[in-house]
Amino acid sequence: MKKRLFALLLVMVMMTGLVGVAAYADDEPLTVALVVAGTFGDRSFYDSSKEGLDRLAEDLGVEPKTIECNGENHTAQMRNAADVADVVVCVGWEFYDIETVAPEYPDVKFIWIDNPVSAPVENVLAITYTQNEGSFLAGYIAAAMSESGVVGAVGGEDSDTINDFIVGYEQGAQYYADGHDTEIQVVHNYANTYEDPAVGKECALALNDEGADVIFQIASATGDGVFEAAEEKGFYAIGVDGDQKYINEDVIICSMMKEVGNSIYDAVSQLIDGDASLWGTNWVADMSTGYIRIGYGEEGSVQQVSDELKAEVDELAQQIISGEIEVDTTR
Repeated sequence: MKKRLFALLLVMVMMTGLVGVAAYADDEPLTVALVVAGTFGDRSFYDSSKEGLDRLAEDLGVEPKTIECNGENHTAQMRNAADVADVVVCVGWEFYDIETVAPEYPDVKFIWIDNPVSAPVENVLAITYTQNEGSFLAGYIAAAMSESGVVGAVGGEDSDTINDFIVGYEQGAQYYADGHDTEIQVVHNYANTYEDPAVGKECALALNDEGADVIFQIASATGDGVFEAAEEKGFYAIGVDGDQKYINEDVIICSMMKEVGNSIYDAVSQLIDGDASLWGTNWVADMSTGYIRIGYGEEGSVQQVSDELKAEVDELAQQIISGEIEVDTTR
């Protein structure tokens, strides 16, 4: 269903007048360079993007290249990737220079993950995600599972993207409270880092001291500390971006999945098939596309969320897709 929706979107874009390109030659494998603002190993945002690249290599024979920026030299590394690749995938808001760099490489296709461009750039596909919609569902689950009436969230930084998670989470928690004649309080803080689990643990413990017994981690690798705190103090946690339940299935009750890897895979697949109609646009991957959803782990995983609550969440998702529920956003 997800790929059919994606294909339908591509057809709609083509009807607006954008023209596709010829398929890449079979004897010349496409080189795709993945450039991440931080480092791999977060089991979340960056690793999800790499899973998409790995699948492209395995399924479609692309030649994969990866670059980790380690929080610096983003523009230089973007150029380094463009020097050797047909497609450059930039993961993170830090690649804002893409609007000036991409025109320097007219024969290279760029994908910018998690931010829109301010104006169309012919060879740039910018993909943003409605993380507020998925976070609404996470907040609803958190409120339903809370015994204290206080739920929390640890953000990686005070930014529009992270706050987009938080406003959705707050709204979803309040939606549960309003519908069940109860009260809920949402508390949050910021780690100001995406790569320090120790800080994430401190943040989670501080929220737990305020009474939060379900805490949503929105901080990449820093979120590992949230899971450690949950195990130590006996509260529940919610994962982010990928399905993180496997990390600690006893405390992670679900994850708000933002399918970065799948969106990269599908976009590049279409390009290989000769359709570049999404390039030159800002594409929003929302819940209707299937890229935003709640994950509960693999089959056989310990389940804290009841089937009844899962059914409620599924119904809420459909109401968001239909527009019956409008989720707050910072974007």
